[in-house]
Amino acid sequence: MTKKPIVALIYDFDGTLSPGNMQEFGFIQAIGSTPEEFWTKSDNIAKGQDASNILAYMKLMYDEARAHGITLRRKEFKRFGQHIELFEGVRQWFSLVNEYGQAHGVRIEHYINSSGLKEIIEGSPIAHEFKHIFACTYLYNDKGEAEWPGIAVDYTAKTQFMFKINKGIFSSRDAKRVNESTEDDKKRIPFPNMIYFGDGDTDVPCMKIVTMFGGNCIAVYNPAVDSKRAVAEKLRRQGRVKFIAPAVYTKDSKAFRIVCGIIDKIKAEHDLQRLSRMP
Repeated sequence: MTKKPIVALIYDFDGTLSPGNMQEFGFIQAIGSTPEEFWTKSDNIAKGQDASNILAYMKLMYDEARAHGITLRRKEFKRFGQHIELFEGVRQWFSLVNEYGQAHGVRIEHYINSSGLKEIIEGSPIAHEFKHIFACTYLYNDKGEAEWPGIAVDYTAKTQFMFKINKGIFSSRDAKRVNESTEDDKKRIPFPNMIYFGDGDTDVPCMKIVTMFGGNCIAVYNPAVDSKRAVAEKLRRQGRVKFIAPAVYTKDSKAFRIVCGIIDKIKAEHDLQRLSRMP
């Protein structure tokens, strides 16, 4: 029996599936701050030390939690994740796409590729929908308390995870297999079978790679914020993405229609390739 092609839908998180940064739905309130105050502090740390913005926010979260008597354990992060706000239709989106894929002869897998915190995403109502979550994490001491950044994922580091998805590698630490030469027909999910969702300039490196290797990218935007649509239109104008759509994930949404069309195209090309190999 011919194996079904796998189609990977890969999502940024903040601004793509959620209208805000995940720290803004519980953690920032717990330390008695506002999003503006927190991100200004974080940016000032990065600018003042010429440091990574990602490591700066992770350090600030750690320092502010300690200053306010909050012990950062995995269960605390997951508790914050329960309060994440999601765009319209997100909770039902995955079953919609899965059902369409099954009906049209493809296997669907969903992934997160984010500069946010894996521990918070794991507490979100949609965590179980993902084959794997690639994101920032902390290291924990023997008491289960966060004490140091374990993985920091900036916008260029996100590109390595595209190649790991391509080869079926689910370890963030593994830097050997991802760099080994692999024949195209041995790669688990070819780039043309990838659909990448992002919302801004920090997604450009991933968008460029997916587009370069024949995949499809969709820039989504918060329909309530005019400036967000302008960013998406710029990404399409610059050739970073083929499609833009409001961050609405219902059955009648433009995003769903685009994904269905891409799935149809992937299945048709898979069938044609199979026919070309027949005697």
